[in-house]
Amino acid sequence: MPRGFFITFEGLDGSGKTTQLRRLAATLTAQGHSVVTLRQPGGTALGDRIRSVVLDSRSEAALGAISPISELALMFADRAQAISEIILPALEAGSVVLCDRFTDSSEAYQGGGRELGSERVLALHAAVCDNLQPDLTILLLPPLEPSLLRARSRNQRHAAAGTDENRFERESEDFYRRIYAKYQEIADRDGGRVVTIADEAPIPVIEAKIAALVAERIPALSLAR
Repeated sequence: MPRGFFITFEGLDGSGKTTQLRRLAATLTAQGHSVVTLRQPGGTALGDRIRSVVLDSRSEAALGAISPISELALMFADRAQAISEIILPALEAGSVVLCDRFTDSSEAYQGGGRELGSERVLALHAAVCDNLQPDLTILLLPPLEPSLLRARSRNQRHAAAGTDENRFERESEDFYRRIYAKYQEIADRDGGRVVTIADEAPIPVIEAKIAALVAERIPALSLAR
C-alpha cells in the first residue's frame, strides 16, 4: 500500500488554522480519501494529559513555574507518542494525516518565544521524532494583533465555560513577536515544505487557497473538480 500524506497546519492561535484543517479534512473525506486528524499537544491519552499541564493557566499555581526546557520536553513527549500511536500507523495505512501543530510550533514558541533557539529544538526533533517531516506545512500567518485578539477572546469564552487553555495567551506581545518572527524564519528556510498564507481574508477565500495549494503540491490529493 502506498504511503499516505502528512500535512501540518501552523500559525499563532487565532490564525484560523484549526478551522481550515477541519474544512480540508471534510473536503478530502468527501472525495473518498481516508483522513486522520489530530492536534498537538493532545490526540492521545498521554498527549491530552500533557496538554492539560502545558496550556492550562492554573498549572503553575498547582505545580510551580514550568521552566522553558521542561515545557519543550513535554511538547516532544507528546509528539513522540502521537508519532508512534497515530501518525506512523496512519501513514503506513495510506491515510492522509492532518495535524494541528508539529515541530515548527516548538521551534516558534519555545525556540523563538522562550528564546531557547532553533538548534536545540531541531536536535530534539532528530533524536525523538527520527526527523519525521511533513510532506506539506500550511503556515497561516495573518497580522499579529488581530490573531492575538481573536485567540484571547476565544479562550476567555472557553474559560467562562470551564475550559482553561490561557497559559500562553497571558504572555506579552514581545513574546508573540518573537514567535511571529521565528515562523517567518522557518518559512524562509524551508520553503520547499512550508507555504505561508498571510492574508487577513474571509474563511472561504483561505479555504480556496489551501485547496489550490494542496492540488499543486500533492497532485494525488488534487481538490480541483
